[in-house]
Amino acid sequence: MSESVVSFVVPVYLHGVVTVPGRQSPVMLLREIGGERRWLAVPITESDAETVESARKRIQHPRPSTVELLGSLLAGFGHQVDRVQVTDLREDIFQAQLVLDTGARIPAHPGDAVAVGLRTGAPVEVADTVLDVAAVRLNLAEDTGRDPAGAEEEDEERQIAEFRALLEHAVPADFDDLPGR
Repeated sequence: MSESVVSFVVPVYLHGVVTVPGRQSPVMLLREIGGERRWLAVPITESDAETVESARKRIQHPRPSTVELLGSLLAGFGHQVDRVQVTDLREDIFQAQLVLDTGARIPAHPGDAVAVGLRTGAPVEVADTVLDVAAVRLNLAEDTGRDPAGAEEEDEERQIAEFRALLEHAVPADFDDLPGR
């Protein structure tokens, strides 16, 4: 896959960050918005987990974090983050890019990139080829991909609970082939 252009991307949203028992690093859970509604578990560092959760919860720090500084710096130069993309999976390591309004693409760690996207309101996307290789599919009988009005949040909470239940019964060997390990 070319590092400068991603041909087909899938919109995702951050469900949260979880710690998998027996695993040293947290996992950022991204979920496909439409289509197959696949899950992508991206290993991140403890500090990235704090940064992502802080951005997700819109926590304001007494001093700007590095992610907030980056957004302010870009805005100060008259630019903004147009979107965040998880672009590739090389040697079991996820690659991401910040795509600016100028079209410039800035390589970043996935955790940092998603945190910047959350802070700046930029959409997050994953290359379809990455999802094809690393996504987890959960076949839920009720999951049609279309939520009735008002039921989406309840459905998401149920799906998160089911996914966490799966993770609780996982053993370290289950993650030996997980990208990024």
